[in-house]
Amino acid sequence: MTDDRLQIRGIRFHGYHGTTEEEKTLGRMFSVDVDLLCDTRAAAAHDRLEDTIDYAKVFGVVSEIGRGSHCQLLETLADKLASSLLERFPIAGVRVRIRKYAPPLQGVVDTVGIDITRRRT
Repeated sequence: MTDDRLQIRGIRFHGYHGTTEEEKTLGRMFSVDVDLLCDTRAAAAHDRLEDTIDYAKVFGVVSEIGRGSHCQLLETLADKLASSLLERFPIAGVRVRIRKYAPPLQGVVDTVGIDITRRRT
């Protein structure tokens, strides 16, 4: 296995994740970065999409889960995303970074977030 990583940065969506009523009803903007640990040698050698991970499909999974489910915690959302990506794609591991914009705090904060890494067992 190589240390190759396919990266997708800044997948944005409006979601309803959080513990406050405001977050559950009005929602917030979220941004997700994904690093997929995979071997890209076949794709490089043959220059064919079927030999690599389709970015559009990864985007679809992240958007579907981010917009469709409700999680109280970013930890739960990140774990759902990582687990789903590991299930659906031939990858050795995944890193998921989530940022929630304008969190409901008593002060000015741009984002809060989580960064997790999961590997296939």
